[in-house]
Amino acid sequence: MRRFFRFLFLLLVVLIAGAIGAWVGLRYFPEYFNLAPTALMHPASEFSDSVRAPYRCTDFEQSFIDAAAQASPSVVHVRVQSLIERESPYKGTIYEFFFGPQPNIQQRVSSSGSGVIVSEDGLIITNNHVVERAKRISVTLSNQEVLNAEIVARDPAIDLALLRVKPTTPLRAIRFGVADSLRVGNWVLAIGNPFDLETTVTAGIVSAKARSLNLQSGRVAIESFIQVDAAVNPGNSGGALVNLQGDLVGINTAIASPTGSFAGYAFSIPENIVRDFLTTVTAHHGKVERGVLGVVLTELRPHLAQTLTGGKMEGVVIAQVKPNSAAAEAGLRQGDVIIAIDGKPLKGIAQVNRLLGSKNPGTKVKVTYIRARQEYSVEVVLKESE
Repeated sequence: MRRFFRFLFLLLVVLIAGAIGAWVGLRYFPEYFNLAPTALMHPASEFSDSVRAPYRCTDFEQSFIDAAAQASPSVVHVRVQSLIERESPYKGTIYEFFFGPQPNIQQRVSSSGSGVIVSEDGLIITNNHVVERAKRISVTLSNQEVLNAEIVARDPAIDLALLRVKPTTPLRAIRFGVADSLRVGNWVLAIGNPFDLETTVTAGIVSAKARSLNLQSGRVAIESFIQVDAAVNPGNSGGALVNLQGDLVGINTAIASPTGSFAGYAFSIPENIVRDFLTTVTAHHGKVERGVLGVVLTELRPHLAQTLTGGKMEGVVIAQVKPNSAAAEAGLRQGDVIIAIDGKPLKGIAQVNRLLGSKNPGTKVKVTYIRARQEYSVEVVLKESE
């Protein structure tokens, strides 16, 4: 009898403990007791209606969709095969001691970039650095058709190259916009083939205009980049920067990155420089002719302005005058501050590049400059770039 009561007592304790545990669990940890599928927690009609309801884009989102649809068929994938000369692996080894100096080896490498169709009959614009060492070039269109391409013209000074393919049907040429109409804060799309991926679209805003990065030290360079924060990565070079109407406003060219991949800012050659390049090579049958002053310029800084202009912060400083150049023959000297070209005031080196970039050798330009705090003007006859 005593055992029976002991059993009842233990059973009662277990039931009470279980009830307390269940109450605590339901009160403070309800998620562990919700075992039914989420869909079953709602009426079937409510669930079905939420699936059937179409997502309605805002007008703002639709402008991105339309711009991408308009421009993407005009962007191509450019694949390049090239030969790079590398030092012999036997250099400095005992092999050379017995068999003499060994020649360098030619190594075949593949790389890729992007391009933009600019004419229905097969002209494609891309970056010079994408194709400058190319032995063979192929282009993949948006419909996956692969065509062989040849170089029509290259211009290292602006990092542009023109390719030609022979399509079986007319291609979808991109529409040109107006780069000068862009303002800082405008939305833009970058379209290209990063990391060998098929056509990829990223979005961002114009962060700055007329940037000069001095990417091509040691040779004539014309830089007036559009800076954007749209993601641009290796393989995007030569791709399109378009506005929200899908019109070309730039060719994506470079990124500012310590790693080689996108880290916040990218740079594009503005549409007007691209248009000038196309006009020049078309008029001269693929030959690039450009008139230059023959000077190395540097930006005017406050400490220089005090000495050279009496404190006026306008113009660019001539850091070097090349021998036998147009500037040398006109009497310009190191330390002169160029404040205007053909009457147009200068704010920076990028503006000089823009003003002179489309002018042919033999063109006369009026250069206004300050020397020893006095203003002078001289007529300079531009010479052909080396």
